[in-house]
Amino acid sequence: MKRTCFIPMILAKGVVAATAFAGGKPPEESVSRPNVVIVMTDDQGYGDLACNGNPYISTPHLDQLAEQSVRLDNYHVGTTCAPSRSALLTGRHSNRVGVWHTIQGRNMLRRREITMADIFSDNGYATGIFGKWHLGDVYPYRPEDNGFQHCVYHQAGGVGQAPDYWGNDYFDDTYIKNGTLTRFDGFCTDVWFEEGMEFIEANAKANKPFLAYIAPNAPHGPFYCPKEYADRYTGKPGVPQAEFYGMITHVDDNMARLFQTLEKSGVADNTILIFTTDNGTAAGTWNNGGFNAGMRGTKGSQYDGGHRVPFFLRWPAGGLNSEKRIDDLTAHLDILPTLIDLCGLAAPEIRFDGVSLRQLLYSENADWPQRAIVVETQRVVDPIKWRNCSVMTERWRLIDGKELYDMDNDPGQKTDVSSEDPETVQRLRGEYDKFWSDVSKDHNLTSYMVIGSDESPVVTLSSHDWLVEDVAWNQPQVLQAKPAKPAHWAVEIAHDGFYEFSLRRWPVEADKAINDPNGGKGFAFDTAQLSIGEFNESKPISEGAKEVTFRVPLKKGVAKLAPLFSGGGEQSAPYYVYVTHKPFPGWQTPQGMETPLYDPAHGRRPPQLSE
Repeated sequence: MKRTCFIPMILAKGVVAATAFAGGKPPEESVSRPNVVIVMTDDQGYGDLACNGNPYISTPHLDQLAEQSVRLDNYHVGTTCAPSRSALLTGRHSNRVGVWHTIQGRNMLRRREITMADIFSDNGYATGIFGKWHLGDVYPYRPEDNGFQHCVYHQAGGVGQAPDYWGNDYFDDTYIKNGTLTRFDGFCTDVWFEEGMEFIEANAKANKPFLAYIAPNAPHGPFYCPKEYADRYTGKPGVPQAEFYGMITHVDDNMARLFQTLEKSGVADNTILIFTTDNGTAAGTWNNGGFNAGMRGTKGSQYDGGHRVPFFLRWPAGGLNSEKRIDDLTAHLDILPTLIDLCGLAAPEIRFDGVSLRQLLYSENADWPQRAIVVETQRVVDPIKWRNCSVMTERWRLIDGKELYDMDNDPGQKTDVSSEDPETVQRLRGEYDKFWSDVSKDHNLTSYMVIGSDESPVVTLSSHDWLVEDVAWNQPQVLQAKPAKPAHWAVEIAHDGFYEFSLRRWPVEADKAINDPNGGKGFAFDTAQLSIGEFNESKPISEGAKEVTFRVPLKKGVAKLAPLFSGGGEQSAPYYVYVTHKPFPGWQTPQGMETPLYDPAHGRRPPQLSE
């Protein structure tokens, strides 16, 4: 018996209703549940593809996919990485799910949210993520806590960011594979595709439906690339950055390998294959010689160049394997409702902000309702109304509540017509007011990183998640100590008991002393202080110490964790703090040492690697 479910949707005027397929050519009843493969690249814009008019870049395999796909040509995401990913995976606005920044504790997906992986997993699918997650590195915000059964990923928003394994540089790196630090050979993009293809092959062989989310960090900076790919573009006119375009062509070659894997595994016809990106281009801009499809703005911008991106969907068994271009306004918010609809999944009642696109996919003359969609670039600890925002309809863009652009006549957003059409300005301001009054109800909520849970007995905190403005979010900034400042983390204490907090300047794998410059900035700290709840104590930092550890009795609840190093006229929060709840057998503090002895089988210092 075919299962049905009620899928609530937010329509143009905020009305919750159920959608139903109307018209077009749906798949035959005999078609089994399709597999789903989503490939989402990082910082690649709409114009960073040859099939979208770029004369300088080579993307033949993605061009071929476009010719065999339904293409959403007016498809919008967030203006930066984590907000886009949170909306794609939940079907809900990033502000609603707690993700309006990429750092500072505001990139963690609220634990109440039900993800795409949760729903597919509950429906009997194998679920896997390969590459970039960027929605939290600490329990309960990791991908394995949010429905993904098989996880191979780097931490934070990019390889080489503060929570990532120290020294990762895109080549021969150490990533997390199902909870274990694992060394991989080769370039990062190859790793994500190879691991994803192994997952596809294994589940195809087992005749088990699967959701594979392959999310390369390429072409996100730093712009590192296999030399042979960068060489293709070096010195050529129209190329804004050889390594940036090289990484895109390298992704394109991996797409060919993915096509071959699907074919050889016998699942190509009944796999919904999606290619998209997470925000506007980071390098392919008109002012540095690149191509941006005539759009204004790039990554981070509220203008269309910051959030209009490519979206291709191919599903031969579902009758979606020839080029069809859809100009209706669509968004990342629509993808989860659409996949639930196409795959016939049972799902809990969710207040989606998106709608199923099935009618658009199949009907030539869909009666598609008018809608208003809001995109914002907040990038602050606490959201600010009207900050870097766009209210979008089919025809109009209202920017920051002030500028108005007629997209029918001015797709490049060059001429502000707000003074000529104040009625439309007020109408779209009203749409934003409704949006803001709705999502801002939860802006005061904080996503607390949990310490002391059985699911994660050792928790690593880094400066990436300091809950203050201006943080050291990548390893070069940590290296140069920019900034060095007092800061804090928001934590939730899972159980009553003793907790150990090991304060460090460098992560354990760097294995350097607190005051060692390690090729960057050194300090002359002489005092370590820990403040959490009612506990506030200080200890001296002995010469050559790599960490200072405090053993603290804590009660279950939420708290502000504010450690501090000071001395030599400077002070800073430690860039790394390691938290454990249950001491190992034989816990003891030898006289004259700040650091307890640990059972080396635990693998905290140094981490044990699996090849």
